[in-house]
Amino acid sequence: MKKTSFISLLFILVLIINLYPQKLEQPKLVVGIVVDQMRFNDLYRYYDLYSENGFKRLLNEGSNFTNAHYNYIPTNTGPGHASIYTGTTPYYHGIVNNDFYDREQKKSVYCVDDPDVQSVGSNDDEGKKSPKYLLATTITDALKLFTNKKSKVISISIKDRSAILPAGHMPDGVYWYNFKTGDFISSTYYMKDLPDWVKKFNGKKLADKFLSAEWNLLLDKKFYEINSPDESPYEPDFFKEGKKSFPHTFKNLSGNEKYNALAFTPFVHEMMIEFTMSAIQNENLGRNSVPDFLAISFSSTDLIGHTWGNYSYELMDTYLRLDKLLADFLNYLDKEIGPNNYLLFLTADHAAIETPGYLKENRIPTGELQNSRILDSLKAFTNRKYGTDKVIEYYSYGFVYLDKNVIEQKSLNYYKIEKEISKYLRDVFPEIQTIATRSDLEKSIASRNNDNLILNGWHPSKSADIIFTLRPNYLFRFLERGTTHGTSYTYDTHIPLIFYGWRIPKQEVNEKVFIV
Repeated sequence: MKKTSFISLLFILVLIINLYPQKLEQPKLVVGIVVDQMRFNDLYRYYDLYSENGFKRLLNEGSNFTNAHYNYIPTNTGPGHASIYTGTTPYYHGIVNNDFYDREQKKSVYCVDDPDVQSVGSNDDEGKKSPKYLLATTITDALKLFTNKKSKVISISIKDRSAILPAGHMPDGVYWYNFKTGDFISSTYYMKDLPDWVKKFNGKKLADKFLSAEWNLLLDKKFYEINSPDESPYEPDFFKEGKKSFPHTFKNLSGNEKYNALAFTPFVHEMMIEFTMSAIQNENLGRNSVPDFLAISFSSTDLIGHTWGNYSYELMDTYLRLDKLLADFLNYLDKEIGPNNYLLFLTADHAAIETPGYLKENRIPTGELQNSRILDSLKAFTNRKYGTDKVIEYYSYGFVYLDKNVIEQKSLNYYKIEKEISKYLRDVFPEIQTIATRSDLEKSIASRNNDNLILNGWHPSKSADIIFTLRPNYLFRFLERGTTHGTSYTYDTHIPLIFYGWRIPKQEVNEKVFIV
């Protein structure tokens, strides 16, 4: 299959680097936008209700890649953001999942946790984060290196990992939302203290303002009826109101619980855009001849999707409101930076499945293979076969880690165990679709194509010894409500990819391309 190199986000940097020494025209600002969990069809499902200057502006005036996909598993937030900004897969950048097992520490670790740094802007541990597990350089790193740190790189998100991974290793500022306090915070990896403008912004307590508001539908209810009913069995009573339908308020939530809940509404996106515009102003982004980079990631689409599902009134309303915010932000960039002075891309870190409970009710094949069932079965099998279940060091969500020390101590054959466990899993669990072993994967090298999505998402020193996937629409934990993601199937891999602005042609590309 022909590969379209234009889809690599590193192409943006190539443009900048090629033009920079020649003092020719170049963008003053590159803006990367990730909409967490946005599916490609979200661009068109509500197209007629979008404004002319938000998503439609990008679609109609930019380069729209209609068949863009991820080419690895698992399709989750950490690997997604790392892949977008490194231009490669987890095989190389090392962010193999949001959480993954660390053999040295003998425990599961979060992809941006770092106990050696401290929170900046809060007294809790929410800021003890850094890119320590990110092994590859990002486009933002490359820009800083090429311009000898003269370019500024600022990254902002609601989720910590969605701010940290795009920023790379040498940014000027990285900020994320504190789910406990409603402030934007950072870590000592980046700075000793928050800039004055961030302190001033936090001092406004915008979160408290939004917490006193009521979440009503943006449009008349009739426009939302293309979705599941508002009072749906596939949704929770998240706000503890005794109902599931609009309007929603925070009044029945207590204490810090409210700040967490705010992230599950479109209001937090409004707060983030205000923070982003403050960053542009106070950090003087895009104001001189050296290109700067602004990375922003909208996280609430993911949180709301997980909670209420793809076809909920809540998620639809969030996209309609995000469209208005996007229109305002593009107009702001036109005014402050100049319409021909910025280059922007919009994509997503993954997509999502339909609500499994809804699929089941409508007789679409679906089901689950619980972690506990797998682990109990593996322990029983290995005890019978090898006299110990300790050959299994760790298991989670299709990832089986073998303990090589135990295998050596018992004078067992690693390759035989690998093969026998794989055969056992295949024979016992019909829910399993594909199985790969370390021996299989080490024979190949990851590539841009999607011939082996397990290989592309596997890292030789970080990943499991045996990996398996489930049949389409099957999960490790069945969901009656909301949605999830992580598989290699189109419902999880197909995402928006749009380039807009400086020297970007107006075009629609229907050829299948990959995010890296």
